[in-house]
Amino acid sequence: MGSSEWPALDMQSRDTSRVKHTIGQGSQLTRRFGPSRRLSPLMALLTALLTALLLTVGGGRNARAQDAAQQLPTTTLTAGMHRISAEVARTPEQRAIGLMHRKSMPQHAGMIFVFDRPEALCFWMKNTLIPLSIAFLQDDGTILNIEEMKPQTLDSHCSVRPTRYALEMNAGWFAKRGLKPGDRITGDIFK
Repeated sequence: MGSSEWPALDMQSRDTSRVKHTIGQGSQLTRRFGPSRRLSPLMALLTALLTALLLTVGGGRNARAQDAAQQLPTTTLTAGMHRISAEVARTPEQRAIGLMHRKSMPQHAGMIFVFDRPEALCFWMKNTLIPLSIAFLQDDGTILNIEEMKPQTLDSHCSVRPTRYALEMNAGWFAKRGLKPGDRITGDIFK
C-alpha cells in the first residue's frame, strides 16, 4: 500500500507535521528578518527569495522520494507450503511509502510493515496502483484479519485489534491459498 499501506491517520499527521516543520523553518527566517528590523527593499526581496528557495529545495526532496517506488531489504516468510519474499518496511518513511507507485508485483512477493509496539493499524491506498490484500498479524504471525484494498482509494482498512505487523500481498493472494484469520505466517521476523 502506499502506506501505501500506512495507517491513514499516521500518514496524514506525518505529512502535516512535515509541512508544519517546513513552514516553521520559514517562519523562523521571517521572524529573524521580520518587521522589527527595518530591511532595505533589496534585502527584503533577497530574504524572500532565499526563503522560497530553501522551502522549495527542502520540500522537493521529500516529494520526489515519495513519487518513486522504493526497494527494501527482504525476508522470507511462509504460509503453510507457500514461500513469500517480503520487503520489510520498518521506519516511518518506509511505511509511509509502502508499495506506492508500483505497476506490478511478483506473485509470491509482498511487503511486511513492522511497528515498534502494538497499535490499531489502518492502511489506505493513496498512490498505490495495484490492488492488494492486507493481513494484520499478531506477534507470533497469527492472522487477525484480512482486508481487500482497491487501488488509489483513501478508504481505511484497519486491524481488528492492536498489532505490530501487517503483510500486503497481491489482491486475493490469501483467499486463493485458503488462508484465513487464525492461520499462521512464519518467519524469523516474528522471533
